[in-house]
Amino acid sequence: MFGLGILSGLLVLPLVGAAFILTLRGEEEAVRSNARWAALVTTVATFVLSVVAWQRFDGGNAAFQLVETHAWLTDSIRFKLGVDGFSMPFVLLTTFLMPFCIIASWQPIETRVKEYMVAFLVLETTMIGVFVALDLVLFYLFFEAGLIPMFLIIGVWGGKRRVYAAFKFFLYTLLGSVLMLLAVMAMYWDAGTTDIAVLLKHRFAPAMQTWLWLAFFASFAVKMPMWPVHTWLPDAHVEAPTAGSVILAAILLKMGGYGFIRFSIPMFPDASVYFTPLVYALSIVAIIYTSLVAMMQEDMKKLIAYSSVAHMGFVTMGLFTMTPQGIQGAMFQMVSHGLVSGALFLCVGVVYDRLHTRMIADYGGLVHRMPVYATCFMVFTMANVGLPGTSGFVGEFLTLTGAFKVNSWVAFFATTGVILSAAYALWLYRRVIFGKLEKEKLKSMPDLNYREVLVLVPLLLLVIWYGVQPGAVLDAFAAPTTELLKSTQAALSAAKTAALTLH
Repeated sequence: MFGLGILSGLLVLPLVGAAFILTLRGEEEAVRSNARWAALVTTVATFVLSVVAWQRFDGGNAAFQLVETHAWLTDSIRFKLGVDGFSMPFVLLTTFLMPFCIIASWQPIETRVKEYMVAFLVLETTMIGVFVALDLVLFYLFFEAGLIPMFLIIGVWGGKRRVYAAFKFFLYTLLGSVLMLLAVMAMYWDAGTTDIAVLLKHRFAPAMQTWLWLAFFASFAVKMPMWPVHTWLPDAHVEAPTAGSVILAAILLKMGGYGFIRFSIPMFPDASVYFTPLVYALSIVAIIYTSLVAMMQEDMKKLIAYSSVAHMGFVTMGLFTMTPQGIQGAMFQMVSHGLVSGALFLCVGVVYDRLHTRMIADYGGLVHRMPVYATCFMVFTMANVGLPGTSGFVGEFLTLTGAFKVNSWVAFFATTGVILSAAYALWLYRRVIFGKLEKEKLKSMPDLNYREVLVLVPLLLLVIWYGVQPGAVLDAFAAPTTELLKSTQAALSAAKTAALTLH
């Protein structure tokens, strides 16, 4: 595309669509319609291009592929792009969900439609950039740039407390990343390069690893988010428009987990082993505490938001088990959670568009009026619980298996989260879907329309398909996981040998 590689095309295409939308002129209603269609066509085209990239991708090769290098700041800081088995599935997940977000915003967003679509397309470029960047400075710029469009999406098109939620989201994530910027500078001074492929082979001193790990941890822990820096997430979810909540839960949260697997574990293996008990403790607290908090929620969005924090606890636990099952399970859990949580927020958006309330007490007996909706909501609820046969089961089972091999007590306490998730998810479903249809406003609510079916059914099919056939995703993670564990074990052995020699 424009003489560039396919990954550059993935970055450029949404920006081209955004630029086209900005040029639209004419009657307001015509501009709204054209902006929606232009955004939809652009996101679909980007997804098709990502499928082409997937077809050219060799899942059995652990090395970076589709690599592009362009001159940029200096010889040591270049505009370098590439993907491997850890990043390619997230590129696909991002481009796959974006058209559904545009369709879900078709009717609910009625003001500043042109600007809304531009914000989403710019956000898509920044999210893809995080997963394809092979230069540390480039990664940091994409990582931070994504805050701006999401800040606007929450702050302009959100609910009553949108400004408060937008600033809280922005400040939490920005302050968490300041330390990462200092770490990036330190790594450049030590290694003389910001090339990620080179840095993965560079050996940082053990003392330096500790500080670098903590700096990156500050950023990724806020982004996921981990307990206790998770409080920005419920506010952001509640106030964000439906599509904003989908992207926030499905993609932006996953950047933290991706950062751990791309930087913290392979580049700072000594520090990762040293801080593993801390990660386990925070993960268990997140799983149990936020599950209990979710049980107390009266707002559907807040309940799902706290559920997301609990599920991310399984991800951090699995990653730091340093086992094949734990790492692959954590990566699969992120992909599955992206589909399931995104679908759950879309389900909340369906009833909110009709009744303009998210309070659980305002609903009940919807199965009598909306049987198709009740069926879709049931499948996603079961996936969120981790029912076998859905994608939610695979990730949780593998992470627990990896944790059990390392520490049975960690696995035991984490398993309680599975029980608690069933409690709050089924409680939510019973209160909203079952019971008598007594409230007058609910008696005239229509079932899913064609636009909503078009959004929910593909996600439903994928959740079931990946629950039955998870190999399509797990196979992509296999080769880089093996390579990661091999290099990490070699680095730890070398550090142990050096310590004995010094002693």
